[in-house]
Amino acid sequence: MPLSPPTIRRALKHTRTINIQAFARDDGLWDLDAQITDSKTNDIALASGLRPVGSAIHDLTLRITIDTIFNIVDAEAVSDAVPYPGFCNTIGPDYKKLIGLNLMQQFRQGLSARMSGVNGCTHLTELAQILPTAAIQAFAGDVINTRDGANDIPDSPQPFQLDRCHALRLDGPAVVQFYPRWAI
Repeated sequence: MPLSPPTIRRALKHTRTINIQAFARDDGLWDLDAQITDSKTNDIALASGLRPVGSAIHDLTLRITIDTIFNIVDAEAVSDAVPYPGFCNTIGPDYKKLIGLNLMQQFRQGLSARMSGVNGCTHLTELAQILPTAAIQAFAGDVINTRDGANDIPDSPQPFQLDRCHALRLDGPAVVQFYPRWAI
């Protein structure tokens, strides 16, 4: 169901686009390529100069490489469009500090400790915060078993996604319907 139609006339002024792609690599690792772009519908005067309509104010990309247990083994960040050229786009190498973190084990706290405030780029760090759930979606069905089918081994562990959101709570109707073996 879409959002309700606006009841008051409005004009688009700003667009932020976030795109994340996940790639299974030939070496058994996975790359998550995350990009954030910001643009305006009008020319905008920045301290660093005029940005014409439609040109990116931010065009930032973060790649993390993870193993199948969510450990970050490599990281790279690039800034192709920034509001302060020569300044914003110098922080990319610092995102190597993400190496060693695990997306499923206090990642956001580790990210904040290493990259918040003046230690990182606000937008790249914000983008990194959504990588744990993107990794889970990427791994679903390939790395993580997402079903409780008849062919499962009887003593197999509970599917990863159960009891991690309101729809898949163990005492809820979705688990009763789709994962009856795990319903409580």
